[in-house]
Amino acid sequence: MGPELTTADIVQRPGARHERLDPDDANNMALFSNEQRHNLTIRWEQVQASFVDEPRGAVEKADALVAEAISNLAEGFARTRADLDGQWKRGDSVSTEDLRQALRHYRAFFGRLLRT
Repeated sequence: MGPELTTADIVQRPGARHERLDPDDANNMALFSNEQRHNLTIRWEQVQASFVDEPRGAVEKADALVAEAISNLAEGFARTRADLDGQWKRGDSVSTEDLRQALRHYRAFFGRLLRT
């Protein structure tokens, strides 16, 4: 069995494989990496600055930026759920410990969903 992924692994850095994190730590992790937050912040500041010269365009850009951020989160959460699903749906060979770990990961995942 490969490294287990938490919601924070996937959402913070979509599409990449990462080291194993404790599911309890996942609830304390940011939805975006520092780099992603920095990039989004810069883009948001550019949107705001453009409002004076082009109000409608600024609102359209704001809408697109928010939609992109939401889409990235949704894709990350969907990948996490699929990874969690694969951890325990292996037929009869799944041990009680595997199921306990899967439930812990689902708990962390659910906590992340409620925090957003």
